[in-house]
Amino acid sequence: MKLRSIAAVFALAAFLAPAALLAQGHAHKGKNGGQMEDAGSYHVEAVAKDTTLTVHLTDHDSDKAVATAGFKGLAILVVDGKSQRITLAPQGENLLVGTSTAPLKTPIRGAIQITNSKNATVQAKF
Repeated sequence: MKLRSIAAVFALAAFLAPAALLAQGHAHKGKNGGQMEDAGSYHVEAVAKDTTLTVHLTDHDSDKAVATAGFKGLAILVVDGKSQRITLAPQGENLLVGTSTAPLKTPIRGAIQITNSKNATVQAKF
């Protein structure tokens, strides 16, 4: 009887482990080809191209675009082995955009902090 209980526990752990790993981040690319992470009630998609970092924001529950008017952001990324701060400002409907002093390589590594128009701050780790 004990052997069956132990086997059941291992079977349950094997079933739940992949779900726990997926809950930590997104394994797929976003609609715009960028890296996806969650930050509070937002999905954050970071697209790095040359020296430009574009952050697309969508609602976590509905996956609809979030208007970024009044938002601000700060990306702290590792670029060429050094920490670099990139100020992000609203652009377009649901974008925050900033420029790096050096070309950005993908996948990006670091964190993006986003402050909404109500001064609530969330962070996405990449």
